[in-house]
Amino acid sequence: MSESNDLFIREDPIFVNKELLEISHLPDEGRIVGRDEEISQLANAVNPGIFGQSPSNVLIYGKTGTGKSLCAKYVSRRLVTTADEEGVRATHAYVDCAQDTTETQAVQTIASSINTEKTDVYIPEKGISTATYYKRLWKILDSEYDVTLIILDEIDKLEDDDILMQLSRAGEAGKLTSCKIGVIGISNKIKYKDRMDERVKSSLCEREFVFPPYDARQLNDIMSARSDAFRDGVLEDGVIPKAAALAAREHGDARKAIDILRYAGEIAQSTEVDTVREEFVTQARERAETDRFREFIRGSTPHSRYVLQALTMLSYDAEDTSRDQANEGYRTTRIYELYEQICGQEGSDPLSLRRVRDLLKEHAFLDIVEQSRHSGGSAEGSYTEHTLLENPKVVKDVLTDTSD
Repeated sequence: MSESNDLFIREDPIFVNKELLEISHLPDEGRIVGRDEEISQLANAVNPGIFGQSPSNVLIYGKTGTGKSLCAKYVSRRLVTTADEEGVRATHAYVDCAQDTTETQAVQTIASSINTEKTDVYIPEKGISTATYYKRLWKILDSEYDVTLIILDEIDKLEDDDILMQLSRAGEAGKLTSCKIGVIGISNKIKYKDRMDERVKSSLCEREFVFPPYDARQLNDIMSARSDAFRDGVLEDGVIPKAAALAAREHGDARKAIDILRYAGEIAQSTEVDTVREEFVTQARERAETDRFREFIRGSTPHSRYVLQALTMLSYDAEDTSRDQANEGYRTTRIYELYEQICGQEGSDPLSLRRVRDLLKEHAFLDIVEQSRHSGGSAEGSYTEHTLLENPKVVKDVLTDTSD
């Protein structure tokens, strides 16, 4: 390359503000679409905080991409602003429990995010005990704030309930004397509460909300509200309606829908055309599904992949044989037989049948696999069947890519 402009595009012909289509982007109030009722309910639960009183603890359920985190952050931000107008010192902290999975990591994140230059409290990234982190957190809260909202996103990824016990009972236990805490727990798993310690359940779950998947109209409105990410006139009229219809039919996930829209634009870029066409939406959907699943696979253990590979091979063969069998479930023992063969090919010792059952349960918890119990009568007894919820071709391709 002799000239820099041969390598770089100086003016993007498709996007003008691509940030609007990034998952991490927190939209302005006017761009939050389809969640007025949920925002109102959540605001009602934490409303006492604007008067310096204890906000209700809240647990929010819903599938990925239904606006749970978005609404929790928005309401928390608004509470801080409104409380300030009432002369109440309020703040909020956000913890991504998929990254901060331990009690120590989570409390360190909370303490460091709400600490101010006014305090003489030092919050190191590591090197002190969990108990010391808590002591410093309580000191910051009581000296600087009247009310604090703490968002624990993907709360089901925490290793245990210890931090929930500490936060939900801090006032009752005398750890805090003036600051009031409200906890907003967010989970993709509707049955998450069943795993909680009974003591935590009684103190944390004051209010519970379920966020339903978005319908096609809502997804259309969500993407239309972000259409100014593109240059004027580059979107064909049918692009957003088609992306919304596909997403609503398959999952109702706003994140995936926005991903599809962004990828469609990138396909237009790469093919050097000046419009984002409807035909790009289908290609974008396939790319979005593959990229999402690839991220999951990268974080899994080898044997977790081998188990998933076994179920995928069974599902893929069934789909090739007959579409009527594509969603067929398979018994644990049949999956295990194929898993053992895969381990042999990989030169790895297979895990026990019991451990493979646990791995299949983990896949079910992540909504990759669906489990169902069946009765085989007096001769066979009961057994479990496992059905792959993802597209077998997508899983097969991703497993192949990540094993290279």
